[in-house]
Amino acid sequence: MHRFTLSLCGLAVAAAFSHTALASQQSEAQGFIQDSSFNLLNRAFYFNRDFRNGGFNGAGTNANKSGQESGYREEAAYGIMGFFESGFTQGTVGFGVDAYGFLGIRLDGGGGRTGTLLAPIGSDGEPEREWSEAGGVVKLRVSNTVLKYGEQQFANPVVGTGDARLLPETATGFFLSSEEIEGVSLDAGHITAMNAFNSSNSDDELLIQYAGDVGDSISWAGLTYAPAESLSLSLYGSQVEDTWRRYYAGLAYTLDLGSERSLGFDLNVYRTNDRGRALAGEIGNTDWSLASKYAWGAHAVTLAYQQIDDDAGFDYIGFDGIYLANSVQYSDFNAPGERSWQLRYDLDMASYGVPGLTLMARYVRGSDIDSTDADDRGGFFDADARNEKHWERNLEAKYIVQSGPAKDLSLRVRHAVHRGSSNQIDGDADDVRLIVEYPLSLL
Repeated sequence: MHRFTLSLCGLAVAAAFSHTALASQQSEAQGFIQDSSFNLLNRAFYFNRDFRNGGFNGAGTNANKSGQESGYREEAAYGIMGFFESGFTQGTVGFGVDAYGFLGIRLDGGGGRTGTLLAPIGSDGEPEREWSEAGGVVKLRVSNTVLKYGEQQFANPVVGTGDARLLPETATGFFLSSEEIEGVSLDAGHITAMNAFNSSNSDDELLIQYAGDVGDSISWAGLTYAPAESLSLSLYGSQVEDTWRRYYAGLAYTLDLGSERSLGFDLNVYRTNDRGRALAGEIGNTDWSLASKYAWGAHAVTLAYQQIDDDAGFDYIGFDGIYLANSVQYSDFNAPGERSWQLRYDLDMASYGVPGLTLMARYVRGSDIDSTDADDRGGFFDADARNEKHWERNLEAKYIVQSGPAKDLSLRVRHAVHRGSSNQIDGDADDVRLIVEYPLSLL
């Protein structure tokens, strides 16, 4: 895997530098205020999750598990998110700031039904009625390269903050992005803290989704090369202090077949090795997924296969730090030795006279799970979990208002049913989410 990654990196870099350098964005800067923006996002979130067997089968801190052992969870909350992005001052080096402020209000839910990660939990075990948080970054730009320090959202294949609950996760550290060469994007960073969905603290510990414990910092560097709209190649390397080193290679390609038809391929490959004190246990995994999507007119069908190697399972940092194809609404299908496949259908109702309405149905099935040899320092060990299997079905509808006073208002319904064998880590669950969003641009 190392030889493969380095070879791909060499090809990408060689191809990239054969392209023309892009014009400097900093030379076109209009100023701190002139290029600034301020946007608000209103979000109402209803979350209902029913664990059919009354709890969880496994241990750990999986995002599907939130420390609550009751079998039924139901909460509703309303959030207001404000985002300010300044322009850059003029000159060779431009300076600016980005800032955000979040407010959450609990609409329904109590101690007996909490655990959806919508709201922080107080010392009395009850979800907070109101909570808020704020943060931001200072930034500088030279040509098309931007360096930021502070607290923000971000995402890449090896570590990323999520936005799957009321208020998004954020992380604190250094963030570097660069687009000096046409078709090439560079991404690097170093973070030391994260702010989880159900927290208003900017200095929360860095946590692995299943194992929990992790070192004091995470570093990464990556490159994405897109020589055409139909093709992109991504290469990343990351290090979690005293836990693991992880390498990632991704390839996305779309073939235009004409007559509103296309065939796409999406390959994701991870190689993970433990390091230092190996806080998540011994790891030596190569995990991968391959998805193929055939689209014609308003329709699209996707087939995907995913394979988890070795005994450790696939753990990850941040809610969105996993790009494997079968990481879906409830389960990640990432247990030790697991093989899973997916069938998905998407429909865009614009072709049937309802622009803004999209529908999705998905079925994923996993098998061959064996957690008996997993390191007990990780989150997957179970002495009784041998030859386990499970399946998940997702249904989703989303509508975006196309015009009028409520333009861009979106309504989204997500439903999941998950069933597993007796010792499968995720257990049996029914999951319903209703999300309403209304974005506003104020500057």
